[in-house]
Amino acid sequence: MVKRLVTLAALALGIAAPPWSLAARQLTNPVVVRAGDTVITGGFLFDSVRDTVVPNTGIVVRSGIFQSVGTNLAGLDLTGVNVVRLTNDDYVLPGFFDLHAHYAIDLFGGGRVDEYTVNPVVFLANGVTATFPAGEVDPEGMMGARRRIERGEQVGPRILSSGPYFGSARPGWNAAVETPEQIKKEVDEWAARGIVGVKAKGIRPEQLLPLIEEAHRYGLTVTGHLDSGSGGRSVNPRDAIYMGIDRIEHFMGGDALTPDKSAYASFESLDVNRPEVAAIMKLYIDRHVYYDATVSTYGYWYNPKDMRIFTTWIDEMSFLTPHAREIVEQRLPQRRNNEQFKRIYDVKFKEIKKFYDAGGASLITSGTDHPSWGEYLSGFSTHRELNAFVLAGIPPAAAIKIATINAARAMHLGDALGTIEPSKLADLCIVRGNPLQDIKNTHNVERVMVRGQLYEAAALLGSVKGKMGPASAADDDWWYGNKRFGGGREGSGRGGRSGR
Repeated sequence: MVKRLVTLAALALGIAAPPWSLAARQLTNPVVVRAGDTVITGGFLFDSVRDTVVPNTGIVVRSGIFQSVGTNLAGLDLTGVNVVRLTNDDYVLPGFFDLHAHYAIDLFGGGRVDEYTVNPVVFLANGVTATFPAGEVDPEGMMGARRRIERGEQVGPRILSSGPYFGSARPGWNAAVETPEQIKKEVDEWAARGIVGVKAKGIRPEQLLPLIEEAHRYGLTVTGHLDSGSGGRSVNPRDAIYMGIDRIEHFMGGDALTPDKSAYASFESLDVNRPEVAAIMKLYIDRHVYYDATVSTYGYWYNPKDMRIFTTWIDEMSFLTPHAREIVEQRLPQRRNNEQFKRIYDVKFKEIKKFYDAGGASLITSGTDHPSWGEYLSGFSTHRELNAFVLAGIPPAAAIKIATINAARAMHLGDALGTIEPSKLADLCIVRGNPLQDIKNTHNVERVMVRGQLYEAAALLGSVKGKMGPASAADDDWWYGNKRFGGGREGSGRGGRSGR
């Protein structure tokens, strides 16, 4: 069943032959290095089984697939082979996933737009090789970006398309007319267009069940930003788990989130030692439901920030056009602190450690949920989330697995991605410094490989410096006013022009 699901996802993504194909079975033969292969040797390799790093004797990549790992290169003919020799300070990690990877930005306070020209490059340069947008403002435009990337016309990570939001988070959604039949029909249409999962936000119970049932017919995953179940107009994550949902975002739910108030209001004062919290955590583990905790997300929303996480290592605003930066810098002092989010931020650290200790380590995934307003960009956020996990008390090796193999399995892609193993698709990143000694070393990305293509991270970032946002006031309207659903068409719109 899992192989069938991954096959469907592979076809939707246009990725290389799955690991149970004939090409993969041929890997049982002795290693033969051919002209055109890429060989990465030296440095250290993260071992996802033993949660340690081991000397990297050789990784052989051919046609976008890891042909062999731990290769003894002695005696092999390397003529015509692209050999990458690493130093003892280089560490090879699987490519990161961001399962709440907003391409949406709101630079001027005029509504979100999906920016799919600069953002894909920034994600990739940070070692993020697979992104699930978790609800798209402009699903047509995002679909176009995904196809351009798959065709090699644009540089970027794998985009695991989510399509539009299902629920009131989608502008124009009308709960009175979104019947189960209409929901199923729309899932049918988006599944045919190659989405990999769906995102529910602001959805009613009678709508969520048919959404889950229809999505599962296609092997699609379902995730949800849900609430407390208040007034029968929202769904408590506990009830969504009984419906069969695959992942939950932000709030674990259960009886600790009472229906007399919102999930936000309950969570800000949550005592994670309550028996109701232990009960919902047990339900996640028993039902094998993944939790995208978004630990660092709430820290973006107030000042002064937690400088253990939000100390920058690069000027992220340098990726804005000079005109956009000027306007963003004028707006930043006017932003109001969200005191509720500060309290939620503090509880998040306690909750995720409690779940980890309860046996949920393999069910935690990494998602950043930061639709940028220009100060911090989404592509850099995975490193902040990894740091948050470790500060919460999760070991660095487990944090890396949260952002790699856990996330891959949560998307039904664990047989193809998430670890560096023979026959898997060749996604990885190379960082400077041992991340098991200091998790902050993950942001020292030197090289990144996606679909077997190796890039220099610095060159990627240099290619999009000063290009996000309008070039001048004459270009402002699109960036200010795009509050409507489907704000661009495939291959059109300022967010979708290459070179902008």
